[in-house]
Amino acid sequence: MPTDPLPEWVVTRRQAIGSHVRAARTDAKLSQEKLGELAGLDRKTINRIETGAYSTLLDHLLLIADALRVPLTDLVR
Repeated sequence: MPTDPLPEWVVTRRQAIGSHVRAARTDAKLSQEKLGELAGLDRKTINRIETGAYSTLLDHLLLIADALRVPLTDLVR
């Protein structure tokens, strides 16, 4: 069970992953809405992941990586 509150490094790492998702999305010239459509997620979920406000599921990251046609490692580096 995760500690509450989460260690700061976890929040920082989650925000970094969100930044990688945002960079890959903008490189692909996609809006959050379009990426959401391609990944089968809603725009709010994409926004929460990009801002680090959302503790995302691995499944969501896999769907996003597939929609962006990038390896998962590009998003979690």
